Amino acid sequence: MFICHVSSAAQTSLPIEKLTLPEGYHISIFANEVKNARQMAISDSGIVFVGSREAGVVHAVIDSDKDGVADRVINIAQNLNMPSGLAIRDGDLYVAEVDRILKYTDIEAHYTHLPAPEVVVSGLPTEKHHGWKYIDFGPDGWLYVPIGAPCNICETTGTARFDDPRFASILRFNLSSGEKQWVAKGVRNSVGFDWHPQTQQFWFSDNGRDMLGDDIPPCEINAVETLGEHFGYPYFHGGSIADPEFGENKNMADYTVPKLNLMAHVAPLGVHFYAGTMFENTMNNRLFVAEHGSWNRTQKSGYRVMMASVKAGQVIAYEPFVQGWLNDDNTAWGRPAAITTMADGSMLIADDFANVIYRVTYQKP
Repeated sequence: MFICHVSSAAQTSLPIEKLTLPEGYHISIFANEVKNARQMAISDSGIVFVGSREAGVVHAVIDSDKDGVADRVINIAQNLNMPSGLAIRDGDLYVAEVDRILKYTDIEAHYTHLPAPEVVVSGLPTEKHHGWKYIDFGPDGWLYVPIGAPCNICETTGTARFDDPRFASILRFNLSSGEKQWVAKGVRNSVGFDWHPQTQQFWFSDNGRDMLGDDIPPCEINAVETLGEHFGYPYFHGGSIADPEFGENKNMADYTVPKLNLMAHVAPLGVHFYAGTMFENTMNNRLFVAEHGSWNRTQKSGYRVMMASVKAGQVIAYEPFVQGWLNDDNTAWGRPAAITTMADGSMLIADDFANVIYRVTYQKP
């Protein structure tokens, strides 16, 4: 086990003073040196477990004195296969590798000396292209698991190379019965989802395809009305843009349109409905979106946290919440990847580029 003591927020070299938020909101460094930080899950005692992608590690981030700055970051597991997604349920930590889901029982009692995990889901596709995952348990108790397309653009059924109908979809697993179901099909690469706190409707982000230029297709925010419905990939993008390779002779009306089309290539990853008690009441039930940022757009897009106002199942506004990771010279010093809320109502934002976790608090001006 490797233990890394986190430096204080005041010692960070990151230019967090460049980050702008609405009046009354403040952002600080909660934890440094969280390598390649991705999805977070918080235990009952407040330990923040954090996944990673290329780093192949799982961290435990501990704020012992509850002062809003982590005291320790512990590498609790390593040499895993892109353990980007994780979740906690009934005290157990679930970690998603590319082709399987692991369970570490009673994680609070064992995180400093992890026993061998139990494999609770196996046999998922082994392709690493869009193979990293974001997972969580729904209000129904099922474990939701997306499986990205193993390519930029391709059909994933009826082909010699990618003949697996689970690609480009979101599944859910009943771990008690072993049953699995399709939640959504035609989903290129979803690395974030959540349930509306009031309606329990399932919302998810999806990353649009590349190599059609700087401005198309849009990335998407979607919501599921009927289990198993098809959201268009690889035939249609953004609800109305026919793919030049696969859209011929396809009917746009056969596919579900997005709730919101985003700017091309902003790469929405984690999405999170705020239901805490610290922020203004107007923030309740807003969907916060981590726009990770473009990798090959001429003028970079994204690199910010946005917030969508949802009313009667529709997005009525989409506004910035945190901006400033993108510099004026078209370079970036941070990339938001995942969002969650702590017990006190503060918000955590994982940054897998700057290797930190930020904490957002609110105090009425």
